[in-house]
Amino acid sequence: MMRTQCLLGLRTFVAFAAKLWSFCLYLLRRQVRTIIQYQTVRYDILPLSPLSRNRLGQVKRKILVLDLDETLIHSHHDGVLRPTVRPGTPPDFILKVSQWYELVVFTASMEIYGSAVADKLDNSRSILKRRYYRQHCTLELGSYIKDLSVVHSDLSSIVILDNSPGAYRSHPDNAIPIKSWFSDPSDTALLNLLPMLDALRFTADVRSVLSRNLHQHRLW
Repeated sequence: MMRTQCLLGLRTFVAFAAKLWSFCLYLLRRQVRTIIQYQTVRYDILPLSPLSRNRLGQVKRKILVLDLDETLIHSHHDGVLRPTVRPGTPPDFILKVSQWYELVVFTASMEIYGSAVADKLDNSRSILKRRYYRQHCTLELGSYIKDLSVVHSDLSSIVILDNSPGAYRSHPDNAIPIKSWFSDPSDTALLNLLPMLDALRFTADVRSVLSRNLHQHRLW
């Protein structure tokens, strides 16, 4: 009888211990997910191999056209204009891609606002020197469309990063879609694009790659 009670007690203890261990694992997994969610995405630039250098020398240097609002920044209006910067924008994203591309700002905002934001992002580095504003857009059915031929006549070497598909409706084959950003501090969308942008500069015509992503444009 005593032995039976001991066995029952042992089984109860083992079952309790198993449940406690499962609960601890659950809490640990949640904590790990939280840490991963908020950790910085790193993308180290490695030296090019001789083959890569040769390939890069055979193609034109690309132009990366950057939108501002809800792509790189979001502005709060509470009597004073307060732009907040998307995670990874300075310095990781802009400084890295400036080594690969000529950077151009193209915003549908008024020049007085867009110029001030671009100055803040550039921070006297002179890497956001070329800028286009609302007056360079075409107004069509209430939307401001960005004509990339204004930036350069050779569309094979231009990439536009914009959260609004309507802005690049004339050049969908040149676009990389990105979700709109407002305030999420854990957002890594910009930094996640670094591997793609790194590889894209080796192509002869960016449209040969980006045209494959047309199905994504309606997701944003």
